[in-house]
Order: sequence, then C-alpha cells, then structure tokens
Amino acid sequence: MSSAAGLPRAVIGGGSGYLGSALRDALRVDGYDVRTIGRGGDADARWGDEDGIRRLIDGAALVIGLAGRRIDCRYTDRNRDEILRSRVRTTAALHRTISTVAHPPAVWMNGSSATAYRYSLDTPRTEADPLDERGFSCDVTREWEAALFAGELPDTRRIALRTSLVLGRGAPVMTMLLRLARLGLGGPQYDGWWFPHRRYRGIGSHPTEPVRPDYERSRGRQRLSWMHEQDFVQAVRFLRDHDEIAGPVNMASPNAVTNIALMRALRQAVRAPFGLPAPRFVLEPGMAVLRTESELILKSRWVLPQVLEDAGYVFRFPELDGAVRAIVGR
Repeated sequence: MSSAAGLPRAVIGGGSGYLGSALRDALRVDGYDVRTIGRGGDADARWGDEDGIRRLIDGAALVIGLAGRRIDCRYTDRNRDEILRSRVRTTAALHRTISTVAHPPAVWMNGSSATAYRYSLDTPRTEADPLDERGFSCDVTREWEAALFAGELPDTRRIALRTSLVLGRGAPVMTMLLRLARLGLGGPQYDGWWFPHRRYRGIGSHPTEPVRPDYERSRGRQRLSWMHEQDFVQAVRFLRDHDEIAGPVNMASPNAVTNIALMRALRQAVRAPFGLPAPRFVLEPGMAVLRTESELILKSRWVLPQVLEDAGYVFRFPELDGAVRAIVGR
C-alpha cells in the first residue's frame, strides 16, 4: 500500500482510544500518513484481517501497538481473560506481520504497564529492576511484553512503553477524579482491611500468586506515578528519533506523588474547599457500583523514567501541580 502523497506511514493498533487519538493527531502534524488497526468500521484494517494488516505494515516507517481492553472495569473472570487476550493477541498479530513483510518498520513501540513493578512505599523502580510483582496485573504485563520481544526482528527496533497513569483533558481517570473533587469527595483514599477475594490472582501461561496481603495500611501515602498527555506524545517522538533506545521504557514523570498530594492538587485546581477522605470500607462499595477496582488508586506505583532521563529527555510537565493546572485551565 502506498502512502498518501509519498508521506512516511505510521500505523497505530488501537488508534481510537484516548492515547491512540492523541498520537494520531501528533503524527499527522509531523507529516505522517497515519493508518489505524482496530475493531470499528472507521479503522483502515480490522484485527483478524491479516492481509489488510500486512498491507498497512509493509513499508511503514513506524508501528505503535496500543490495543487492549481498558482496565477500569471489575476483574470478573470474563474481563480478566479479555484484558489478557486482547493485549497478547493483537501484539502477536503485529509481531507475526512484521516478521514476514518485505519492508518491516524501523521502529515498533508497544503498550505495556508500569503496574508490574513491586508495590513500594519506600523506593522507586527503574527499567533496571525486575518485574517482581506477583498476581494478575504483573502476569498480564509479562505476557504482553513476551509477545513483543519474542524471536528475532533484526530490522525493527522494539520498545515497550511501560505506561503509568496518563493525565490530560478527556482522560477517563482524570475526568472521574476531577468530578469527585468538585463534589467534595476529593480527599485521600486510605487502604485497609477488606473481605478477601480472588480477583487479583494470577493469569496466563505462568500464573503467579500475590505474596502480599490484599491490603497495606498506607494511610494515603501510596505513590502514584503519572505523566501528562503532552509528555507522553513528546516522549514517543523522542524515542522514535533516538536509535540507541530499545527495550522497556518507563513512561512516567520523574516526580511521583502520594495519593494525599494528588487529591490536594485536584481540589486546588477546581477550588474545592474540602475533600472527604475515603477509607477502604467506604471506597470498595463505591468501586463495586462503578464496576471498577480499588487497586487502580490504592496500589503504590512508584517508577522513575531512567531511560528517558539518561537519554536527555526534558519533561514539559515534571511537577503534578503544573500539569493539573494546565489540564483544568487555571
């Protein structure tokens, strides 16, 4: 397939999502003919259409794989299986295609998650640290990355985008948190005892069992690694242009914050005079009603973007307060 007007072609798998849409717009500004692979009718090729995917990827300059079921859902057996399957199958489809086309892309970046690092309240994790968390989220990430890095692709540089919480206008989690802050519910979330369950158990070909108890008395000190949407886009551009970078890359600001600091910044941004705290016994019933998991805000995710910083990337929004003000418009 020839690109429009001789432009270099970029292919985004999962281009209709929040991050995919942001990258699609940015790459078009950069002069790419952007094509997408997805499930909807507006995609240029659909998952399962091997010939259509091959036509897009053969001769492409850049491939970015972001497909996967959203994780802000209840971890029922069906949703757990779909979270894993949607990531591994689409990544394997991209790998299979790239390995067989006559003109493979020079760069393939693929989604991954920073949640696979060990729960930590005391020390941050970098790309040099192992993915030593156990249970559902880490098992999904390990299999996702295994599908990316399998075998030899000598003409294609591969990068796993270990993404933290991306903040921006229209980001689903950001929208929810700002709504809570405006309603006076933007206090910190406190972990604590809750009824045991098995929703976070391991999954995949080599399932692992969590070794920690199902809760930590973090008192709102659980760390949140985050990244502004503009830095996510700029970092993808930076990685594209730096041929020396391959392997896992932590997509996160260098300044993780506690849950207490996050909620305070949100309250200040929307000028909420107070925010009621939410201990876990209050939080869990609300999460059940919203059909999502408390892990998304109670787990301590603390990672540093060592690869990006060592390569000289300069963050536009290194501090949370400035990022939140830019998003809210104050």
